[in-house]
Amino acid sequence: MQSTKPPSGTRDFLPEDIRRREYVIGTVRRVYERYGFEPLETPAFENIETLLGKYGEEGNKLIFKILKRGEHEASGEADLALRYDLTVPLARVVAQYQNELPKFFKRYQIQPVWRADRPAKGRFREFFQCDIDSIGSTSAVVEVEQLAAVSEVLTTLGFVDFKIRINHRQELPALLAQHFAIHEPPKQAEALITLDKLDKIGPEGVADELEKRQLTTRAQALQGLKDAATRAVPESLAAMIQLCLGTPAANHLLFDPFLARGLSYYTGAIMEISVPDLAGSLGGGGRYDNLVGMFLGRDVPACGFSLGLERIIVVMTERGMFPASVAGGNADVMVTIWNDGSRSDALMLAGELRSGGLRVDVYPEPDKLGKQFKYASSRSVPFVAIVGDDERANGMVSVKDMKNGEQQTIARAEAANYIASRVRAS
Repeated sequence: MQSTKPPSGTRDFLPEDIRRREYVIGTVRRVYERYGFEPLETPAFENIETLLGKYGEEGNKLIFKILKRGEHEASGEADLALRYDLTVPLARVVAQYQNELPKFFKRYQIQPVWRADRPAKGRFREFFQCDIDSIGSTSAVVEVEQLAAVSEVLTTLGFVDFKIRINHRQELPALLAQHFAIHEPPKQAEALITLDKLDKIGPEGVADELEKRQLTTRAQALQGLKDAATRAVPESLAAMIQLCLGTPAANHLLFDPFLARGLSYYTGAIMEISVPDLAGSLGGGGRYDNLVGMFLGRDVPACGFSLGLERIIVVMTERGMFPASVAGGNADVMVTIWNDGSRSDALMLAGELRSGGLRVDVYPEPDKLGKQFKYASSRSVPFVAIVGDDERANGMVSVKDMKNGEQQTIARAEAANYIASRVRAS
């Protein structure tokens, strides 16, 4: 029998999953817009040359390539690729529409990306990113506003124990040269890929991998990690931290001299969010003043931050952080069907309740009331509306509260207002 599982690293989203995702996305969107960011969307795939060479050695290996089609299919060559992130497509957009965008362009983008990565807990091949980016300014105010925005998103969602680790990309070559005796730029770029794994494989693992790559000795690597841990905060980062005082990010910043961020296009401050007991981060970003220039022919200041929707949802689900209303059903009330002759009246009642602003489901066929109640309970519908022969004859509706089992008979004309008030109170 053919497998019904989705491809490895992807998922099907059932109704409760969608409600959780929409809750988080809605929170992210509202906060981003309060900070002045405008919406943007780009295609799911790009020309392959747009993506290649922008993410470093490791990133190039993880790009999902799309083979040429039609008469060129036999060549086995790729001319398109699924987008790896939302930042490179943004850089292309800025270059393409430079004369139509404002001097300081602030955009948010919430769309899926694809990476040919090895699936793991909280790591998928298809996942959503929730990005903010600011184009056109070198001011540290840009970084501070982004740090404040992502901090407000997380605190609004209920996170209190997150840290935003920060470092400066231009400090890393000096760190590698001084503490690890790695001087050549190609070797430094290779070493950064390993150093970025410190929180995942630990100092011993980093030292082993650096030695395996023949970049330095294991003893030198361990001593370098120890020495570099005592570095002072760079002057530019100290100024940024000072500006963060009084913002939602103030109590969450943590200088981390080993933070590298694996993407090769970063040029300045880099940031990454971590929470206890999670391998990997909830998001990250940094300044990339040279990336747009790859498309435009001149450098344009830019800085961005990306929140990982999937990992946020995983942590919130494990910690029970979603409000009860998110886990609830998709209806406020279910209308029962008494018998075949009452189907039209049940549909009319459903229409009346919907006109009153309620979300209404209709049990599709006549059945014992007990079975209809059981179905409503299984779908977490809080109220059931019943119109039997007596209620119909007297213009009444019986409303059953599925939480406490109480049942109240009220005038049909008042049913929508009555149920709506009970829904608001619950």
